[in-house]
Parts: sequence; structure tokens; C-alpha cells
Amino acid sequence: MQALILVGGHGTRLRPVTLTLPKPVIPLVDRPFLRYMIDWLARHGVDDVVMACGFLPDQLRAAFGDEIPGGPTLHYVEEPEPRGTAGAIKFAEDLLQDRFFALNGDSLTDLDLTALLDRHVSSGARATLGVHPVDDITGLGLVRSDPDTGEILEFLEKPDPATVDTNEVSAGMYVLEKEVLDLVPPHQDVSIEREVWPRLVGDGLYSQRLEGYWMDIGTPDRYLAACWDILGRKVESEPGEKVDDEGRYVAADADVDPGAAVEGQAFVESDCAVAAEATIGPRAVLGAGVSVGKGASIVGSALHPACRVGSGAAVVGSILSAGVVVEDGANVPEGSVIGAGATITAQAELEPNARVQPEETV
Repeated sequence: MQALILVGGHGTRLRPVTLTLPKPVIPLVDRPFLRYMIDWLARHGVDDVVMACGFLPDQLRAAFGDEIPGGPTLHYVEEPEPRGTAGAIKFAEDLLQDRFFALNGDSLTDLDLTALLDRHVSSGARATLGVHPVDDITGLGLVRSDPDTGEILEFLEKPDPATVDTNEVSAGMYVLEKEVLDLVPPHQDVSIEREVWPRLVGDGLYSQRLEGYWMDIGTPDRYLAACWDILGRKVESEPGEKVDDEGRYVAADADVDPGAAVEGQAFVESDCAVAAEATIGPRAVLGAGVSVGKGASIVGSALHPACRVGSGAAVVGSILSAGVVVEDGANVPEGSVIGAGATITAQAELEPNARVQPEETV
């Protein structure tokens, strides 16, 4: 089975992290985010993956290569300009099989793709959408389907909650017959959600409700929530299999002083150094090669590889891109996102939700 992943977005809501790194390559616990999606696809029989790229495609190739060992073969296509969700799939048409999965490349999930494919085959559909129930439908577009057959009857864009009888939203995962691409004009910006699906209502468009874990990691809050869900084993993942019953993992070659504390839901990668009296967690990820000085505190935060946090410094509820330096006694407040190679001095007076640009010193 084949899958196409749409990975052409700029990840603007995660800036400044994504100014130097495309969202699919951002470290999520111990590996590039998109690796979770590739592994999930492989568990459902996908052996060939096409990545529809746009932003910084060379970094995707460098991160993943042409094949995952023991997993799918990988192909890359680069849009010359943004063409929308349907336009991007159309651009990859020559590489696509007669039936394939198409997926938005921004979700951490373990939903049952096999059930989605089974519904598609049994219903004789031209396209089948995976839909997922949500607790709060405010501001969302909903999918109304026949409860017996799964045939999609209507799309409800941001309806009044008092008037609807469904809580199912599109999860951004589909099974398509290649013939659907005949509806998409070439070389144009076309949305599959707004321009293709409405044309297929009543003409072979079905849905399958999928239960399980599903998280769009596209904002800092949701990115961090995904980290803690992995460590809490709320989603099926390889890193989640490494942690103990408290959600902790410390690599064998990490140097953690006996006088330091590693609290629950903390992941300490290889070559990290944690000095005496430092506190890691609760809820913390230290990427490979991170160093944490004496008495420093890392709480509710994800530090990408090669960051350095000085003695007595504090990082709370934040994301630090690779190579960030937090000097002795400095503070990174709740909600901050720090770009690659930036330096936070002890004199910095950052406000909550601060944004510091790559290589900037504050």
C-alpha cells in the first residue's frame, strides 16, 4: 500500500523553531516528528511513501533518506509554488498508484488506518475520509454521514453547536482512488477540502469514524502536549516504550549527577550532562548533548539537541531550539519559544510567551 504525505507547509505557528527547520523534522522527544507518522503507516501495511514537499525539502531528505530500515521506501516531490492540498497531490500524480492514502503531515496519531481502508474497499468508494470525534466543536468544520453506510451527506463549516447532531471532524487522512485526481486541474492551487470533497458528495464519498489518539502539533502548546502524551504512553510510539512507569528515560551514556533530580515524564537523551542539584521535570525533554548546570531547573519544557543551560538558570513551559544557550542565572518564562543558536543572558527580562529569533542574543 502507498501513502502520500503533505509536508509542504511553513509551520508558521511554531516559529521561530521553523525558521531554520521544517516542521516534519522538528525533534519530538527523540526523533524527527514525521518519523512517528512513517512508523504508524508501516504498522498498517504501507511500504511506499511519497512526500509532497515545499519548504526546506533538502532537510527532509537529509533526515530520512530514501528508505527507513525495515520500513517504507521514500520518495520526494517538490512543488515549484504552493498548490493547495489537492494541487500538491495532483503534482505527484505520476508517482501514485491506483489507490493510496493521502495524509496531512502535521498530526501525531495512532488511529486505525486499516479500518479506514476496509471501509473504503467495502463501500466501493472513490474517496473515504477518516473522521474523529472531538469534545469541543467550536469553530470547527464537521462531517455529517449516514450512520449505517458511512456515506458523507454534508459538510458543516463552523456551525452553531445548538443545531448540529455530530461531533466528527476530518482527521486529515483519506483513501483515494487515483481517478479522483481527474477532478483537479494541473498547475493550479486547489483545496481538496473546499473544492474536491463537495463535488463528490453523493458520488462516492464516504467516511469512517476512527477512535484513538490524534493531535495536531502545529502550535507550541500542542507540541509540548504531544511530548507529554508520548511519555505518558497515551499514543503508541517507540519512545513511549522506553520510559519507566513514571514516564522517565535516561540514556545509558547520559551523565546525571547523583545529586540531580529527574522527575516524572522526563526524557534524557544520549551525551547529556546534568550537574548536581539540577531538577529535570516534571515534564522535560533533553535532546542529545544538552548540558544543564548546577542548581538549574527544567520544567514542562523541550530542549532540542546541544542546548546549554547554565548554573541556577530556569526554563519553564518552553521550547528551546538546537544550540540555544541559557546563561548562568537566566530565566526562560512560560510559553517561550527560542530560535536555534540564540542566547538568553542573565540580564534578559523576557515576558511569558516570548519569541527569540535564531542566533539572537537578549
